[in-house]
Amino acid sequence: MTMYVRRRYIAVKVDGNKEFNGKEVFNAVWNSLTRLFGEHGASLAELSLIEYNQEKRQAIFRCSHKALDMVKASITAVTEVSNEKACLHVARVSGTLKSLRTRTASLK
Repeated sequence: MTMYVRRRYIAVKVDGNKEFNGKEVFNAVWNSLTRLFGEHGASLAELSLIEYNQEKRQAIFRCSHKALDMVKASITAVTEVSNEKACLHVARVSGTLKSLRTRTASLK
C-alpha cells in the first residue's frame, strides 16, 4: 500500500537586474535549502520546479507539506542567482496547482 503524499505549491516572485532561467532559480533555492538544512533536510522537502515564467519572473515550486516552512525560509534566504544579486519573494502558497494559478493570475 502506498501512502498519499500531501504537497504544497509555492508561487515565487524573482527580482533582479538580470533575466534568469528556471534552472538557475531552482539551483539557487536548492543550494539555499542544503546550506540551511543539510542534505537530509533538503531530501525531505522533495523540492521540484513546476514552471518558470521568464516574462513575469515568476516560478512555481512543489514541495512536501511537512517541509513547507523549510522551503519558504530557503526561498527568502536567497540573495543571488547565478552570481548575480537577486531577491526571491513567496507570493502565494496553495494545496493545488489549479487554485495557485487562478490566485496568482491577479498578481503583477
